[in-house]
Amino acid sequence: MTNKAAKGRKGTIVAMVAGTKAETVIAIIEKIPLKQRNLVTEITLDMAGNMGLIAKKSFPNATRVIDRFHVQKLATEALQEIRIKYRWQAIDQENQAIEKAKKNKKRFEPEVLTNADTIKQLLARSRYFLYKNKSKWTANQLQRALLLFELYPDIKEAYNLSQGLQNIFENTTDKIIGFARLAKWHEKVNQSGFKSFNTISRTIINHYHNILNYFDNRSTNASAESFNAKIKAFRSQFRGVRNIEFFLFRLTNIYA
Repeated sequence: MTNKAAKGRKGTIVAMVAGTKAETVIAIIEKIPLKQRNLVTEITLDMAGNMGLIAKKSFPNATRVIDRFHVQKLATEALQEIRIKYRWQAIDQENQAIEKAKKNKKRFEPEVLTNADTIKQLLARSRYFLYKNKSKWTANQLQRALLLFELYPDIKEAYNLSQGLQNIFENTTDKIIGFARLAKWHEKVNQSGFKSFNTISRTIINHYHNILNYFDNRSTNASAESFNAKIKAFRSQFRGVRNIEFFLFRLTNIYA
């Protein structure tokens, strides 16, 4: 959770609590005097209901900001879902073609595209560049993308929706403009007819207020997520934790 005190200084509250049950976490946080908790003016969090409850009850003066990366992740997952659907179709079609060739005592020869991929390979190897902006594609990825989008216009449209949402967060610094751009994005989603993107659209609408708060200070959970990744990497070096007190002592010495 990030905070900004009255004088504008920024800091981070880091707490490790077993589990995510709201009552348990609230009880731990409430050990901090209310006067200090009231200095917290902004908290970044995901869209989980328990996190919202914890933030609301523990830091009553804080503005809640839903991390943009959690919203963007939903869009990239919806895009990948569409790609995976077509990949399974391609695998099924290839299996049918193989069985038909065997039945006719012929050798199966898969269709090979101009970049030397088969359809199945194209859909499998397209996974990684769909996460990136086209300006960061390599020459091979660009060639693969042109083939993919020509064969599967739905994937191209879903990619544009995913990138469009990311561009709103990256290039908007005003809450009113952000609201207008998100409204236009919702309209494009409605026109697309993609069920998964419509689910994302409804999710954003249900959390509109806290998502729009991002545009005030552009705060994210990046530092907390980075710290969490460091802890996981540190823990994996020792294949788990046996002595929790010593583990916390080591963490404090290295990262505090």
